[in-house]
Amino acid sequence: MRYVSTRGRAPELGFADVLLAGLATDGGLYVPAEWPTLAPRRPGMTYAERAAQVMAPFVGDDLADLERLCAEAYATFAHPAVVPLTQLDSQHFLMELFHGPTLAFKDVALQLVGRMFDAVLSARQQRVTIVGATSGDTGSAAIDGVKGCANVDIVILYPHGRTSDVQRRQMTTVDSPNVRVVAVDGTFDDCQDLVKAMFADAEFRERMRLSAVNSINWARVMAQVVYYVVATDLLAGPIDVNVPTGNFGNVFAGWVARQLGAPIERLVVASNANDILTRFFHDNDMSTAAVVPSLSPSMDIQVSSNFERLLFEMNGRDGGLTAEQLGRFRATGHLAIEDDQRRRFVDGSFLAARCDDATTLTAMASTYARTGLLIDPHTAVAISAAQQLHGDLHRTVVTMATAHPAKFPEAVERATGVHPPLPAHLADLFDRPERVIRLPNDLAAVQRFVGTTFG
Repeated sequence: MRYVSTRGRAPELGFADVLLAGLATDGGLYVPAEWPTLAPRRPGMTYAERAAQVMAPFVGDDLADLERLCAEAYATFAHPAVVPLTQLDSQHFLMELFHGPTLAFKDVALQLVGRMFDAVLSARQQRVTIVGATSGDTGSAAIDGVKGCANVDIVILYPHGRTSDVQRRQMTTVDSPNVRVVAVDGTFDDCQDLVKAMFADAEFRERMRLSAVNSINWARVMAQVVYYVVATDLLAGPIDVNVPTGNFGNVFAGWVARQLGAPIERLVVASNANDILTRFFHDNDMSTAAVVPSLSPSMDIQVSSNFERLLFEMNGRDGGLTAEQLGRFRATGHLAIEDDQRRRFVDGSFLAARCDDATTLTAMASTYARTGLLIDPHTAVAISAAQQLHGDLHRTVVTMATAHPAKFPEAVERATGVHPPLPAHLADLFDRPERVIRLPNDLAAVQRFVGTTFG
């Protein structure tokens, strides 16, 4: 499998080089040169075995021990099914993606991606510095995935004061010499811009051997495709999938699963008050606005990086056109697509809905009253979206439950009166010392910190 950049000017690469590069040298995101066909599931396959089977065409010969890496990664999950389904009603299921070490769906990819990094780097006798931006969950999942890697250093940027206490402490209490955490005075979009700017500095990128674990890294998206496939395996498809959405990587993974042949009909994009994606899918209005802090902070995003991958497909894989549109979007804060593109890629494929904090709390409370289940605020946004779009969803709906309720105990207790306890392995989280540096939203300051820490 070869990979091409969404902006059309970077060289084609194989999987291992895409894994290590993260972002393409032209600023674009890597995607497969072609979409393979999904292999049928063999009877009795475990999640890890199905994952290796689904990902094998994307990886090729670059990772000979893919099955072993998958087995090791998913052995870290607390539930034997890895991503179990819970039934809410006759046509609505939750897929629980939060049984990994850091209690968020990012673990499904990053427990594997960390092992992939170490395997490739060990074979090449190389070392990289990962820089990543997080709105809450990616940072802790990335740190947990690579803290034991012999060939990786990692620096995670997060927006100061804009994560939950649990999310922050899961990052800042890790005592490992290859881990650094930076609180940036700004928003997630600011953190993401800083990461992209460091990658755009060719000298710094080469000197530090920068790599990425955000969903700009294709390997992240690839690993997330698997649970959509597994959902259709378990429910014998076709299904609609419903995804709380910030950076668009998770819902794009569902779109990829459908491209491979998984029987997925509709993809629901569920947004909080930061509703740029809902406005786009409803009204072709992708116009940026100020980021609004919410009860679902991992979705407090206005510039969804992974939308670039879908835009590339909408443009007939024309990298030049995609780069031009994104440059205009960056300059003006506005992006629109042609009517024929909407008919081919949006109509009949994507639905969208938004949910403010009050409605989020109502969805959490009503789900608990009806089913006895505690859900986190991000999952609640998606539950609300499914309720709003009920008349348009004619098949079994699978909502992606992206975080454990204990990651957001204040919001859960406010909605239900129940304070969800942390699992045993995190019970002493608030007793652990924090290690964090606070920096301004300034590229020179952040770049200097990264360079002097791991240079």
